[in-house]
Amino acid sequence: MAARSDRLGPEELAALGSCPAPRGDHEQIVLGHGSGGRLSAELLHRVFLPAFENEVLGRLEDAATCPLEMSEGGRLAFTTDAFVVQPLFFPGGDIGRLAIVGTVNDLAVAGAMPRHVSAAFILEEGLPVTTLERIVASMRATCAEAGVTLVCGDTKVVDRGKGDGVFITTSGVGVVPRGRALSVASARPGDRVLVSGTLGDHGIAVLSVREGLDFETSLVSDCAPLVDLARALLDACPGARCMRDPTRGGLASALTEIATASRVGVRLEEAALPLRPEVRAACEVLGLDPLYVASEGKLVAVVPPADAARALAALRGHPRGRDAALVGEVIAEDPGVVMMRSIFGSDRLVTLLQGEQLPRIC
Repeated sequence: MAARSDRLGPEELAALGSCPAPRGDHEQIVLGHGSGGRLSAELLHRVFLPAFENEVLGRLEDAATCPLEMSEGGRLAFTTDAFVVQPLFFPGGDIGRLAIVGTVNDLAVAGAMPRHVSAAFILEEGLPVTTLERIVASMRATCAEAGVTLVCGDTKVVDRGKGDGVFITTSGVGVVPRGRALSVASARPGDRVLVSGTLGDHGIAVLSVREGLDFETSLVSDCAPLVDLARALLDACPGARCMRDPTRGGLASALTEIATASRVGVRLEEAALPLRPEVRAACEVLGLDPLYVASEGKLVAVVPPADAARALAALRGHPRGRDAALVGEVIAEDPGVVMMRSIFGSDRLVTLLQGEQLPRIC
């Protein structure tokens, strides 16, 4: 979105002269939209600027300069992610909403207040412009919901058959308040493990559309910003050790990363895991393990034992945390290992996912 010719307004574009040039009324993405020339500028002014209009983006500088009000001792949080979901639209969301949510949530679980995001689009030749407009509108609405501003971006176009519609890379910055220090290396023996709601909703919702699976009830992705939910938890429990969002790799990967970084063990209780019946049934039929299925609107928190009840109540008091549960405990034994007590009373080792259980879900 930031090539120099993109800075021309519609009147300036019309005044470029009568030399031969591609027409700009395309209803599908063409390679010229990634040229950095007239078509790039027209796409910018037709799709992106109207959707994300704000003072910083409107300047069209090579780098956005944004005010970040940090209290004394505050720190900058910065994250980036790429999104390649298939299909582009799924129950409860789409690749645009997912791109904003994924970046905003990485900031939120780090204890930061998200402020600004950027977006880079890889568009495939032949993508309907109306599809792009729909994705961008979803991104705009999600930015408003999460309280962030999209301030810069870029667009490239690849040959037909080389891009699967659209890929999006987003980055985000936020502010970590003074005195807040969450880290995956901070878990201590005796700490409790909480999850903010049902697990695996996003992964199974995407898979249901992709594979044409039918459920007796409608299953939708949990794709949603965690900003307010994380704030509610931290307000109630300032001493929280760490938070993660269990996206790719699910709960199993999130807890294994915490156990490894903190040099502790984690013991889960299978009976305590919140799972929707549709998710449980789909996993049983397809041979999937729900511990590894992604969620896009849930968080995992490790809190001191004395704060666990208060933290759980804070999560359940938020609309997005009504199904929150205490699912496990941090232990001193077996550093770096996650074990789960099954509903039958046996212990099972929970390891990092080998390979890709559900590809192209985020």
